[in-house]
Amino acid sequence: MTIDDKPDDFDQGDVDTVRRRLRLDQNHPNYKWIALSNTTLGVLMATINSSIVIISLPAIFRGIHLDPLAAGNVSYLLWLLMGYLLASAVFVVAFGRLGDIHGRVKVYNLGFVVFTFASVLLCFDFLDQGAGAMWLIVWRVVQGIGGAMLMANSAAILTDAFPSNQRGMALGINQVAAVAGSFLGLIIGGVLSEWSWQAVFWVSVPIGVLGTVWAYRSLHEVAARVAGRLDWWGTVTFAVGLIALLSGITYGIQPYGDSPTGWGNPWVLGAIIGGIAFLGAFCWVESVVAQPMFHLSLFRNRAFGLGNLAGLMASVGRGGLQFMLIIWLQGIWLPLHGYSYESTPLWAGIYLLPLTVGFLAAGPVSGYLSDRYGARPFATGGLALVAVTFVLLLVIPVDFDYWVFAAIVFLNGVGSGLFSSPNTAAIMSSVPAEQRGAASGMRATFFNAGSALSIGIFFSLMIAGLSHTLPGALTSGLTGQGVPADVANTVAGLPPVGSLFAAFLGFNPIQELLGPTGVLGQAGVNTDVLTGQSFFPNLISGPFHSGLVVVFVAAAILMVIGSVASLLAGGRYVHDEAEELREADDRALADH
Repeated sequence: MTIDDKPDDFDQGDVDTVRRRLRLDQNHPNYKWIALSNTTLGVLMATINSSIVIISLPAIFRGIHLDPLAAGNVSYLLWLLMGYLLASAVFVVAFGRLGDIHGRVKVYNLGFVVFTFASVLLCFDFLDQGAGAMWLIVWRVVQGIGGAMLMANSAAILTDAFPSNQRGMALGINQVAAVAGSFLGLIIGGVLSEWSWQAVFWVSVPIGVLGTVWAYRSLHEVAARVAGRLDWWGTVTFAVGLIALLSGITYGIQPYGDSPTGWGNPWVLGAIIGGIAFLGAFCWVESVVAQPMFHLSLFRNRAFGLGNLAGLMASVGRGGLQFMLIIWLQGIWLPLHGYSYESTPLWAGIYLLPLTVGFLAAGPVSGYLSDRYGARPFATGGLALVAVTFVLLLVIPVDFDYWVFAAIVFLNGVGSGLFSSPNTAAIMSSVPAEQRGAASGMRATFFNAGSALSIGIFFSLMIAGLSHTLPGALTSGLTGQGVPADVANTVAGLPPVGSLFAAFLGFNPIQELLGPTGVLGQAGVNTDVLTGQSFFPNLISGPFHSGLVVVFVAAAILMVIGSVASLLAGGRYVHDEAEELREADDRALADH
């Protein structure tokens, strides 16, 4: 077996873990498959819920009788989107470390309990309007904490349970479920919200109950626990820093003063600078404490450090793609093809199915092949293919032929599938057994933080692109349909984020922009044309494409960076366990 960059030899913790796994294989031959199926169910449930509210937000806000676009209500919208992602990103490393100390299965099982409990309470919102939104936000955060427990330990449990020659396949299936869940959440949320907004949260309850009972009855601790205690200073500085940084970037998409974005807002800048400072303090704390939450030295391992960099780039790009394609479909393509604005959230999820199919087709295969040929060709080639698809999305017209669009997003899914499984296996196979929980948590942090970052980054890039071209198009288009010039100029001067959020939520953007002015009922104003299916899509097509150029070029650059990182990360990071066990026995005999 050729290994490009073989890690350091197993320490005693690695050897003990392998021996415990071998004994478990003898007593419970099917245990590794039970662990795979249960952890896959856990991460699938966690990641479905990371995106399930994106499509169902209109139904949720109607259910609690709250207008998300009204002044002062945008924060509710952002936190319903971000609360779960922030909690998942912030706590995974701490829960991974707790798993190393107290048992990965124990923390993982508790995650099922917390997640299910929060899902039940999300279904019973007895409050209304702002209070109702706060109830949902709080329990979404708790749900995210449960999801963090599941995601932090699932990959470590599988790495412990599977031998090295099957680890890529197992982690590949698990990672495919994690990424596919974020795609499937769009479809499931759209379908269920057509029935009832509470059903969006109810769907997790039976799955959570089943997973909880199954996990407590079936999973076993394989890895030896690490003696130690939780690094509170590291945990606090990491949590505060990441929350401040991601919150600041997210609030950067809100207008501030005369600016279409909030990047000049002192509070946004303060949150970002403060967040970076706290993360710097976290790095210092981890370098001096006796028992750090996370061993920063792992980043000196090429497979771990560059693999996580590639994972972050892929996660940011994937999140940005989801949001941009949803706005593209809901704001332009679907209305132009006869779909009412109210129905566009559901159909956007359905028309994005090729993306999910491509991912599901490639993910397991690449995981299996990476066990034989190494992670590098699949991870590198996968992100290179994703970069090409971002360029192809710029070539097609805004009012595209669907089958051309479907083929491109299918290839995007294939590229993501080729990358995700081998990259996860390479990362998790490169760390010692006693640090797998914290390492799995850090990998999940990059995964979840990338999704959160994508909202702020790509919305800001789109707004920047629209702000130069949309005002002129709005002014000429509105006045051409009888809207008084002063009203048209005022509406055209509003930040583009309002139009984007309206389209994103399935509202008619022109109705939302002109409704408060009262001009839609005036004589001489072509109200039917203005609020029809084609006026806004035709109006925004040119400016939107200008924004897409900025967004997708940036996304393609991120994918190239990730592809290069994968190329430089090295080849096969797979321990020869039999050889390591023989070496450990020889050392033990020599000591005696």
